[in-house]
Amino acid sequence: MMAGSLLQVEVVSREGRLWHGVSGHVRVPAADGMLGILPRRQPLLATLTAGAVEVDTPQEGTRTFRVDGGFVSVDSDFVTVVADHGSVA
Repeated sequence: MMAGSLLQVEVVSREGRLWHGVSGHVRVPAADGMLGILPRRQPLLATLTAGAVEVDTPQEGTRTFRVDGGFVSVDSDFVTVVADHGSVA
């Protein structure tokens, strides 16, 4: 990955912060199907359905989180996943 081509990602639920760090690619279960998010993406706000959020990290490999709905926001390479309920898978 090129320098500066990472996303800042935060995964939170009602229970609190599940994870925060950097990623090159995030996949979320959006209402219209799986959505892949890469650096330099246009701003986005999408509803999530129940499923797995996958965060590819340079240091930890792929981190997976179970969510039961919520939303994802993308703005200026910052990705925020807000789950109604979530857990580390």
